[in-house]
Amino acid sequence: MTQESVKSLAERALEAGHGVLRLAPNWVPRSFCVPGRRIKLHPDDYYVLGGARGGIDERWFASTTPADNGPLTGVNEGLSQIVVDAGPNSAKMLLRDAIQELKSDIVGERIWRDYANWPMFSKFFDNLAALPFHIHHRDAHARLVDRVGKPESYYFPAQVNNHRGMFPYTFFGLVPGTTKDQLRRALINFSKGDNQITFLSAAYPLQVGTGWDVPPGILHAPGSLCTYEPQNASDVFAMYESLTGNQLVSESLLWKDVPEDRKGDVDFLVDLIDWDATRDEMQTRSNGYFEKWVSYKSRAFSAKELTLLPGRTATVVDSAAYGLILLEGYGALGVHKIDTPSVIRFGELTNDEFFVTESAATTGVTISNASATESLVMLKHFGPDNPDLPMLS
Repeated sequence: MTQESVKSLAERALEAGHGVLRLAPNWVPRSFCVPGRRIKLHPDDYYVLGGARGGIDERWFASTTPADNGPLTGVNEGLSQIVVDAGPNSAKMLLRDAIQELKSDIVGERIWRDYANWPMFSKFFDNLAALPFHIHHRDAHARLVDRVGKPESYYFPAQVNNHRGMFPYTFFGLVPGTTKDQLRRALINFSKGDNQITFLSAAYPLQVGTGWDVPPGILHAPGSLCTYEPQNASDVFAMYESLTGNQLVSESLLWKDVPEDRKGDVDFLVDLIDWDATRDEMQTRSNGYFEKWVSYKSRAFSAKELTLLPGRTATVVDSAAYGLILLEGYGALGVHKIDTPSVIRFGELTNDEFFVTESAATTGVTISNASATESLVMLKHFGPDNPDLPMLS
């Protein structure tokens, strides 16, 4: 595809959607996970990419970040695609490419000036059991492997948690008094079976409708609720736990994002931890709808849950561009019809995910709930330093 055609397609999508871009479902497998089967993918399709790739247990939203799944990673895996036009003649293009062509027309002057891209994404993480105890790098360590650090946050929506999975508890941090030598011994024992590293941590029960802030440098093992995760545009991590439940973790995931000259150096892994760092709710109401901040403690990203009451229409104004995923209900978002699918086949298009440009957000997006009985609920994920973010006001 030529550069001219990329720009032309992007402009056509932007014009047709009046500043709101429809996105295609973006499925990501993980070889070390077992799907919880709550993200509406058809039951026959969770392993459609083959056993070597593992099950699909993530759906990424508004992503310009490629997934880092090793040598078998698919072309454009993790990258969101814009659906241009509707019907059988619809075309698709990468959101990343559209942003590179149209720049501030999509993400706004402030984001383009400071980042020259869309520097966050969100996802549903849907694992049947807990994830291994792991860490995301801070910026200083991530730069050593040409990455950026990864703060993230969690929210547990009721609409995707019809069951709680096998271990609805999350390990966070290290218990007071844990020493670097204790952690070092656990890491040295990684290849010897169960290194029992979570013995150095504490688990907290998970509650639907609440969430967590997870800064980089904090060890954590997410529990088995289906989780909405706004996060920095990075897939950098290191798995510190060798056995989760009955599933062994490949040692390659321990050293995945370690510089070549430091692989095998346990002290580097120890230094990744922020040793010094070791739910409240804010809600606004308006006529016919209310919004609740579900991620608001990191300047790198933020997120809201919007609920529009049955039969109501509202024009919602935000100060920054955002991606969104519909959780419940049906109706209209500007000129787009929207609906929440019950089951999605791999490769099918949907009307439940969109990207709202800054100009459309600041002008106001009109949302209509076509149901007389059911609320329309969506999650909205914003980039860095959202002017509406409570910590900046």
